[in-house]
This record gives sequence, C-alpha cells and structure tokens, in this order.
Amino acid sequence: MIKRTLVALALCLAIALPALAATPVNVNKADAQTIATSLDGIGMSKAEAIVSYRDAHGPFKSVDDLGKVKGIGSKTLARNRDAIRLDGNVAAAAAPKPAHRTRKH
Repeated sequence: MIKRTLVALALCLAIALPALAATPVNVNKADAQTIATSLDGIGMSKAEAIVSYRDAHGPFKSVDDLGKVKGIGSKTLARNRDAIRLDGNVAAAAAPKPAHRTRKH
C-alpha cells in the first residue's frame, strides 16, 4: 500500500514539475505581478524589489544585474536564467543570428 502511494506521488510530481518551470518574462518592462507569476522562486515582494530597483537605476543590462536587487541571489538567477529577458522579443532571444552576406562585385 505504501509503495503504491509513493509511486502515485512520484508520478504526480513528474507531471507537475514542468508547470513549475519559469516562464519567459522581460524584467525591463513587466510589472511586479507578471514577474512574480513568471519566475520560479520570485514572490511578490522580490518582484516589487526588482521593479523598484529598475525604476531607480534604469533597465537591467544583463541577467547578472538582477543580483544587485536585495533578495535575489545566484541560485535564483541560475534557476531563472533562461526565462529572464532584457528585450521585448522573446523569440529573438532563442533565434540564431543571421549570417552576414558578402557582396559580389
């Protein structure tokens, strides 16, 4: 009986874990509520701190700049690095850059 319960619990966790993954969000434009619901381990108070820091110091230039916000540590950044966007285009962050063409004379 205990073994079946543990197997069922493990299955439930395996199904639920992808839902806990961070959702891409532009931290230079999003409001605190959006940041809090999009990033893993970021609650409303940390999201408000991100917005306050951004308002006081300007837009973040790198993901690592978020480490300057009180309460945002390296583990939180590592967990959310792939979801943190600094520009407006989520798709552009994942798309490869086009190759430069050379002109023939």
